[in-house]
Amino acid sequence: MPPEHEALLILTRQQFPALEDCACEVEPILKGGSDRHFYRFIWDSAVHPPMILMVYTMARRDNPKFVPCTHRLAALGVNVPRIYAFDEQRLCVWLEDLGSVDLHTHREESWELRRPLYEATLREAAKIHSVTSASLSAEDVGAMEPEFNEGMYEWEQNYFLDHFVHSYLRRETSASSHPEAYAALAELRQSLAQHPRCLVHRDFQSQNVLMRDGAAWLVDYQGLRPGLAEYDLASLLFDPYVTLSRSERHDLLSYYATLRGLNLPALRSVFFQCAAQRLMQALGAYANLSRNLGKTHFEQHMPAGMRNLAAVCEEAPELSALRSLFL
Repeated sequence: MPPEHEALLILTRQQFPALEDCACEVEPILKGGSDRHFYRFIWDSAVHPPMILMVYTMARRDNPKFVPCTHRLAALGVNVPRIYAFDEQRLCVWLEDLGSVDLHTHREESWELRRPLYEATLREAAKIHSVTSASLSAEDVGAMEPEFNEGMYEWEQNYFLDHFVHSYLRRETSASSHPEAYAALAELRQSLAQHPRCLVHRDFQSQNVLMRDGAAWLVDYQGLRPGLAEYDLASLLFDPYVTLSRSERHDLLSYYATLRGLNLPALRSVFFQCAAQRLMQALGAYANLSRNLGKTHFEQHMPAGMRNLAAVCEEAPELSALRSLFL
């Protein structure tokens, strides 16, 4: 066993004295673009099921919010992992092991098999989105990540312009070179900022949804904050990691609208605006992660992200000017 794993095992035995004499296999979980590290502890005993150790840093301000967000979501009845132990000083959290099968794992299966998995996922999202921003206290909001407002949307747009359009595509990004696109960006962020907010997951994509016994379990929700439900829906239904057809997206959006008693045309309008916003953020992240942080595997998702963004621009004519930035 590598020395690092041995040290983590010693620390874990200190947290769980009953497991002191149990043999254990430690497996690193290599996934995603996070600066956190995850390890699976598989005990050679019936005393305790496998558990996940999350070791985080303070490099990101949302990392320490995972534990309070877990408690908040659990109180709403959302399927999230149980916390077995938390060492705030050592920045370690021991969690229920939900397995390694996520929604992304099923990406090649038939729609007949995938559809109920997506519907189960949307049911969990609806629990989060049922909490309106107006029902949150100032203390609640202060404990979360900053809400989605015009400034946050502008930051995401600039992230896309700087990392993807300028640094990756090597294109000019001044307002004078793309006046119509800049006007569309301004209109987009102003429009989104006017809508009432609710709680959102913030990174609601297929790799952050674990499937167990037909139920969806959410992870990576430390970015929980007030925002638009349509942003989460767009993250899931225009996820560059998987392929969904136009009709499949429509069916799932209709399912969600029925689930929450929402007007489908109104939902679709905001959904496509949020999809453009989310896809720009994702493309900016892929470029930054691959070019600046050495995580080159994210580059493979850029073509799908660009195709999805182009499809969104076709669905929403007010966004068509954005095409000059990336096509």
